[in-house]
Formats: sequence, C-alpha cells, structure tokens
Amino acid sequence: MAMSFDPFSQLDRFAASVLDAKASPRFMPVDLHRSGDHYVVNADLPGVDPGSVDVDVDGQVLTIRAERTAPETSGVTWLSRERPSGSYLRQFSLGEGVDVERITASYENGVLSILIPVSERAKPRKIQITERSSDTEQPRLNAASSAAAAS
Repeated sequence: MAMSFDPFSQLDRFAASVLDAKASPRFMPVDLHRSGDHYVVNADLPGVDPGSVDVDVDGQVLTIRAERTAPETSGVTWLSRERPSGSYLRQFSLGEGVDVERITASYENGVLSILIPVSERAKPRKIQITERSSDTEQPRLNAASSAAAAS
C-alpha cells in the first residue's frame, strides 16, 4: 500500500491547533425543517453537558449556547486531539409567523431539539366566498351572514 505525505495538510492541522482561539465559539451543525405546525431545529452537541446548554429568545432572535469542557488530563501526552472543547454559539432570526411564547426544547443523546410553533395568524385558513347575484351585482350572503348583518 502506497502512503503519501502531504506537508500542506499537516501544516494546516498544526496551524489550526496553534492559532485556534479558545475564546471564539465553535461551529454547531444544525438541521432545520417544518413539520406540520412547527419548525424543528436539531443541533448536534455530542459530549456537551445538558446543564451548560442555554436557549433563549430576544425579540425575534433565537440563540443557542453550549459549553463542552475538556477532560482533566494532567500528565497525558497527546498523540491526537481532534475533539474540540470550548463554547458553541448559534443564532437564528425568527420570522413574524412564529409563536415565540410556546417554543420548547429537549436534549437527548447529544442532540438538542427545539420546536418552534407557527403562530395562528400565519397558518393557512379558508376564505369564505360570497355569491353575487347576476341581476343586482351585489354580494349575496348566506343565511347566517344575513342574520348577523340584520342585527
């Protein structure tokens, strides 16, 4: 089996480990989809303590924060260390059509799931069609509408 050494890939890994700013937030992969009357956000946070996860809404901005702490490893010589620790941050701009008061979140098996309900005013609704009389060109209402208009 032929093996090749790519010095540039090794240099990229070395530079990333040396220049990695511990204060900068890490990338948090998410999936977002609509299921019925809810938007669903699933964020991968493997190895994150559920107590460190914070989800909040400020106006129309949903913010997810989490912290993965590095294990205590005094006296260890690392051969490879690719699992990042530190803070994670992700923000989403919510539209006007969501009910921010009823957002819920759960955390299971390293996945944070957030359910964002669609507001009642943003849901599809039926519009009543009135029938026009061909001789008067005035809208003709059904019996219930006529009774309501008479009172």
